[in-house]
Amino acid sequence: MPVSKSAKGALKVSNRNTLQNSRIKKRVHAALKEARAVKTRKSVDAAFSVLDRAAKIHVIHVNKAARLKSRLSHLLVK
Repeated sequence: MPVSKSAKGALKVSNRNTLQNSRIKKRVHAALKEARAVKTRKSVDAAFSVLDRAAKIHVIHVNKAARLKSRLSHLLVK
């Protein structure tokens, strides 16, 4: 457990950020799952949007978002 006041505050911030990041990751996972299942332009665009927002706030890496978007776009070409 943290001892100093700043360490206690840092623990609160860390817990809050962990909760927020896990919510965003769940949203990304759900969007990817739906886009792979439905394979429509609307679902893929929604997944693109969720991936871009997650990458923008550094929940996932920018290159990972680009890689996933590329794989999703191949679903529409087929």
